Amino acid sequence: MIVKVRLIPNAEDNEIVSRMGSVLRVRVTAPAIDEKANATLKNYLAEFFAVPSRKVNILRGVNGCEKTVEIVGRTEEQFKQVMECIP
Repeated sequence: MIVKVRLIPNAEDNEIVSRMGSVLRVRVTAPAIDEKANATLKNYLAEFFAVPSRKVNILRGVNGCEKTVEIVGRTEEQFKQVMECIP
């Protein structure tokens, strides 16, 4: 599954704030320095979607706040069910 992510670093908690279609707004506690926020994002999305972190790849936007992320390891139906839970 490919999702667009709007990353918000330096937050109090790691959380998905909202969803508009396949665009997720995600807050992470890590700063946007030395790819710490990217690593935290990958780990958080892996935990949220219940896949290993190596199954989460940032395809575009490594240096920016708007990212294209690929998540594999589950069926499309399983991903849709998880996405439906996000407000």
